[in-house]
Amino acid sequence: MKKLIFLLTLVSFQSCTVKYSFTGTSIDPEIKSVSIAYFESVAPLAKPTLSQVFTEALKDRFIQQTNLSLVKTQGDIQFSGKIVDYQTRPVAIQGNETAALNRLTISIEVEFVNLKDDTKNFKQKFSRFQDYSAGQSLSSVEDNLIEQINEQLIQDIFNKSVSDW
Repeated sequence: MKKLIFLLTLVSFQSCTVKYSFTGTSIDPEIKSVSIAYFESVAPLAKPTLSQVFTEALKDRFIQQTNLSLVKTQGDIQFSGKIVDYQTRPVAIQGNETAALNRLTISIEVEFVNLKDDTKNFKQKFSRFQDYSAGQSLSSVEDNLIEQINEQLIQDIFNKSVSDW
């Protein structure tokens, strides 16, 4: 009797499959490659290196968190876009009409094309910001702020394109 129960349990587990991923991705097995075009900056005040830093960070995310091959063009999934806004402005005005905090905001327009399933295609603007003390100059904190904002933007883009979140 114990053998029969064991065999029935074994057969029932073999017929069930569970799809899971530690990164939350749900990429169709037919998708084998990704291409990521250079994200040019059209934002007038953006740091000159922002385009390169953002593009490389997006590539790194796909290399590190998926099994997709990175190709120059014609990937099964494709990203293109541009940096459309880069601005800093005061956000916390004190009683003496001076700012306690400033905010750096970066906005990126992304076009995503999925050659295997065009219902997943999108064109969307993503925007993120980080605040910093008004007592600091932007140039002294800019690289760190860009790194933090890029991380958030890339997570948003990654989730929108290949996750079920």
